Amino acid sequence: MDYASTALILVGYQNDYFARDGILRGVVEDPTGVDKVLETTMRFIRATYASPMLILSTPIILSPDYRALASPVGILNTIKESGAFKAGSRGAENIAELDEFGEAIQYVTGKVGFNAFSNTTLGQVLADRQIKDVLVAGMVTSLCIDSTGRAAYERGYNVTILSDCTSSRTKIEQDFFCTSVFPLYGRAATADEVLGELVRSAA
Repeated sequence: MDYASTALILVGYQNDYFARDGILRGVVEDPTGVDKVLETTMRFIRATYASPMLILSTPIILSPDYRALASPVGILNTIKESGAFKAGSRGAENIAELDEFGEAIQYVTGKVGFNAFSNTTLGQVLADRQIKDVLVAGMVTSLCIDSTGRAAYERGYNVTILSDCTSSRTKIEQDFFCTSVFPLYGRAATADEVLGELVRSAA
């Protein structure tokens, strides 16, 4: 793994998940875990954004009539019923913390479901940069993170889920995905572990 062929994909770094009054903070059993995810993610980005590593944010933004969620179930139904990620709303906006990095973060729009590759140009962006390794961070581990990680694997990328830059609905669920699911198609590693690998590769 090296900076130039690695991409960090940020999933769901929007107010409805990460703001203190975010509509969807309640889907996580311990909302303080969301704050820890944000803190660790920001620390990782600060350590890497000046490098050649590609950093992409893939927000989910839905039309006011939620036409993309015609027959939603589970959390997608919760999103529709609560009015989360509605285009033009504060909740759908990217968190202000990302503004610190300016143009170092590229935004890939079009995401309307779990998988950040679906309905977006994410695959083309990665191919254009000749990316080999994909890092995934954000919300929610068992849904968007897993879906995006699997899709990256299916497209031939080496996949690493940043375990402390993701949060699931419960600690049990988080531990299960990190120890039993992600190793089936990639791996889970902490932000510090991955940063150490990148630093060593650049030495």
